[in-house]
Amino acid sequence: MSKKPHKGPRPNDAESTTADTDSEGNEPEFISKSSRKREMTALQKTGEAMLALPAKQFAKVPISPILREALELAATLKNREGKRRQMQYVGKLMRSEDHEKIAEVLASFDENSRTFRLQFQRLEKLRDELIDGNNEALTNILEQHPELERQHLRQLIRQASKEREQNKGPAASRKLFKYLRLAILEQ
Repeated sequence: MSKKPHKGPRPNDAESTTADTDSEGNEPEFISKSSRKREMTALQKTGEAMLALPAKQFAKVPISPILREALELAATLKNREGKRRQMQYVGKLMRSEDHEKIAEVLASFDENSRTFRLQFQRLEKLRDELIDGNNEALTNILEQHPELERQHLRQLIRQASKEREQNKGPAASRKLFKYLRLAILEQ
């Protein structure tokens, strides 16, 4: 049994269509079909992750209007095969998007991600500074976020510091944290 000659384009051919060139532009870089499929599957999974987001968070993801429309259509589809094909289309559209930026925004929404934890810790530290009476922190936060209601914020800070002095439960402290989180993180 003899081997048949390879009929597809060879990496050395001048007409190589799908091969990318390296940074110097000398030789084309061969990308296997399996690795391309893995990349496309990863893009589809990113699209599925965007589908699972609440509407408020989905609106914050930096994607093109065409991709946004395709994802909204995919969310309405009930037929399994139709949804699968739509997600393939979403994967195709994702190739032209900024993957890193989208992944960064999705990570900020994920409670298990490092970015989310860092934001959470920053807010806890800010809350503790406000309760301890750090007027500079209060001034900074009001300058950075003018949409915050100064009177309501001061009232929450007073209640939380009274609770701390009286060794009561941290109900007002939680309210202050929730107010800061809603106003700052979910802008």
